[in-house]
Amino acid sequence: MNDLHATRTASLAVPATGSIARANLVALYTITRREVHRVLRIWTQTLVPPAITMTLYFVIFGKVIGSRVGTVDGIPYMPYIVPGLVMMSIINNCYSNITSSFFGSKFGHYVEEMLASPMPSWVVLTGYVAGAVLRGLLVGIIVLGIALFFTSLHVAHPFIALTTVILGATIFSLAGFINAMFAKRFDDIAIVPTFVLAPLTYLGGVFYSVNMLGSPWREVSLVNPILYMVNAFRFGILGVGDVPVWIAYVVMLAFVVVLGGFALWLLNRGVGLRS
Repeated sequence: MNDLHATRTASLAVPATGSIARANLVALYTITRREVHRVLRIWTQTLVPPAITMTLYFVIFGKVIGSRVGTVDGIPYMPYIVPGLVMMSIINNCYSNITSSFFGSKFGHYVEEMLASPMPSWVVLTGYVAGAVLRGLLVGIIVLGIALFFTSLHVAHPFIALTTVILGATIFSLAGFINAMFAKRFDDIAIVPTFVLAPLTYLGGVFYSVNMLGSPWREVSLVNPILYMVNAFRFGILGVGDVPVWIAYVVMLAFVVVLGGFALWLLNRGVGLRS
């Protein structure tokens, strides 16, 4: 609340047109800093649970089941599922972070401070998305570090791996923001992760190669956007994937543009924010 008051005051004090960009950067930094501080302040809720969950996945799927599966596309099963599990943790944490944070601002009525301030809508949206993406990156680093206790990894294409993580995190941060815009109660922010996000994640090639599926399930899987994120990241880490990387980038960029534009439109219209 105090940070938002400071942002509003700083923005109102800018008389020159040339200083608007600097005022927007101050506002963006303020929102992002608040989101990052929130994640770090409750780290036992934001960083520890995914670490424990992914450790169990590595033990059960990697060690127990992996010893029976053998290899997938010439890669031992344990390192094969690492990119999928990392991406799954990033997606889930980005989504949950922004839904809980932005809906909390609606529930606490301090979102009205941002609506009343001179901050443009894109600053508000970018600040919340940046905070969620940073949490996703922190969780991804933690999960990747845990994976190194179970297997060795050699990053085949670092640029592809990094850009895929950023794009995937941005996509589901935007999707979470849209969910929070429409949500009217806390139960509403749990519907999408339970009935949409979880099935898409488990059917997104996290634990298997889509080439192992027969028709028509292989064709059905190709409409799942998470499949492209997981496989692009797997290609970046291991150098193998089920779909061409350029197609994965086209799909991810299209989702960023569409979801970003829709979220910005909702914010400009004040959907779910004004009674």
